[in-house]
Amino acid sequence: MSVVRHLSARDGLRLAALDRPGPEGRTPILCLPGLTRTAQDFAALAARHAGVRRVLALDHAGHGGSARPEEVSRYGIPHSLRDVTDAMAALHCPRAVIVGTSYGGILAMVLAVLRPTAIAGVVLNDVGPVLEDVGLGHVEAFVGRDPALPGLEAAAAHLRAVLPPLTLDEAGWLHFAALTYAAGPDGLFHPRWDIRIAEVLRGGGGRMPELWPAFGALAHVPVMLVRGELSDLLSPATAQRMRRERPDMEFINVPATGHCPTLEEAVVVPALDRFLDAIR
Repeated sequence: MSVVRHLSARDGLRLAALDRPGPEGRTPILCLPGLTRTAQDFAALAARHAGVRRVLALDHAGHGGSARPEEVSRYGIPHSLRDVTDAMAALHCPRAVIVGTSYGGILAMVLAVLRPTAIAGVVLNDVGPVLEDVGLGHVEAFVGRDPALPGLEAAAAHLRAVLPPLTLDEAGWLHFAALTYAAGPDGLFHPRWDIRIAEVLRGGGGRMPELWPAFGALAHVPVMLVRGELSDLLSPATAQRMRRERPDMEFINVPATGHCPTLEEAVVVPALDRFLDAIR
């Protein structure tokens, strides 16, 4: 069973992580969520690997159980990277297989440049060195809005209306909504992230730079790419170039799915688990 670990980043901000213990002889899995997601997204992955491998999942600053900083400038890739390395040190995890969803995958690629020995393998979930403007626009609009929904059913209906396609049934959408919104003191359901993060996205000064050198820094480790077939953030052209540059990279194209797959799709789970199991 996973336990919640609390730790302090180097600037004193409280961070939270889920920790499901496993054998010390195997490299842990470190899960890094997307920009509007939390560590809870990886509960099923952790349960599948129970007793086989330690699984950690970090709540980024301003998400889930991690504190929200006073200054919006605390958000962004440089601070998030420091939080990842601080968490790895505090949790006695000097090296890990990183499963990074969207924003978490960006952090994994940049970490490969700054600290290559910390990475034993990487799963990139619907993210690559080039992020399409149209996809970033949709992300920004979603991140910055608190719809203050009256209940979980309304939250699920809202997500179905505003998110790209996901292959979820009714129960799946309710579960996804519960991972996305939480009831507040007012009884309404609010985002599990700080919507001020959108201010950082809007103030980014234009298109995000391409990260091909960072992707290239993963050359020393196994890589898996999971892409939603209908993704507007990771284009087919970028995915094809990634496959050309890493012909040994495992690739899964998730049918009828946009940004981004949950990693619990039937086409993903067996391949993902085989990939993780192959890394000692």
